[in-house]
Amino acid sequence: MEKKELEIVALSHSMSQSQNYAVILGEKGGTRRLPIVIGGFEAQAIAVALEHMTPNRPLTHDLFKNALDTFGITLREVIINNLLDGIFYALLVCEHDGQVYEIDSRTSDALALAVRFDCPIYTYEFILDSAGVELEDVEENKATTRRRAPRARQSLADLTLEELEKRLRSVLEKENYEEAARIRDEINRRKVK
Repeated sequence: MEKKELEIVALSHSMSQSQNYAVILGEKGGTRRLPIVIGGFEAQAIAVALEHMTPNRPLTHDLFKNALDTFGITLREVIINNLLDGIFYALLVCEHDGQVYEIDSRTSDALALAVRFDCPIYTYEFILDSAGVELEDVEENKATTRRRAPRARQSLADLTLEELEKRLRSVLEKENYEEAARIRDEINRRKVK
């Protein structure tokens, strides 16, 4: 089967499940998006790696990457290889001493590792056909997400840059990476001006 390359294009609260998040994968060179509902911890693990944040202590996915690196194992690619009853399945394709190994993984964990290893993410046409959405649908969801976001930013807008940086250090110490991302966005927005 021909593989289709994907990239992470968004990470947001899930519209259908309030306690979960959605990672949106985009088809490289195409218009389809693959939304996958994931848990809060996994969303945080992906966000930390995407934003190049460095927690005080390694998160589980960082620890796993460090262990693989230590033993000379590379993650070559992640393949979202199946979809059964609404659940996505993934494989970690690893290489060690010239041997290739496929390891079963939860999709959210596979994505968190793909970001850390900077390796490609793939899926198959049948998965995009059954669970993919066209770009227009994703744009509508982004607009809905944006309408809810300003409330968090309004309280940050009242703080000085120095206060924002202090708060950022504080939330990173508490390992609250979701809030850290919001604060970092506000700091970056101000620095652009």
